[in-house]
Amino acid sequence: MNKQPAVYILASKRNGTLYIGVTSNLPARVWQHKNNLVEGFTKRYGVHRLVYFEMHNDMSEAIQREKRLKKWRRQWKIELIETTNPQWRDLFDEIA
Repeated sequence: MNKQPAVYILASKRNGTLYIGVTSNLPARVWQHKNNLVEGFTKRYGVHRLVYFEMHNDMSEAIQREKRLKKWRRQWKIELIETTNPQWRDLFDEIA
């Protein structure tokens, strides 16, 4: 799964604070968030649980998807997460 563009959503807890990001290396990027190596929002608010991700064919496609998701209403984001992860499990072990 390394070196493939991905959009991901992190959460602080079920129905908690959400963060949407894009990366070319999902396991490495989520590991950085989990270990507070990424300064800013996720470190400040303890947003470390990978609750949703999508793989994409190219980075421009992933960036466009990230921008669209960031504009979504919160409820739509929650519904998206719950379509594939209704328990809000941390999916990091599935990608690492």
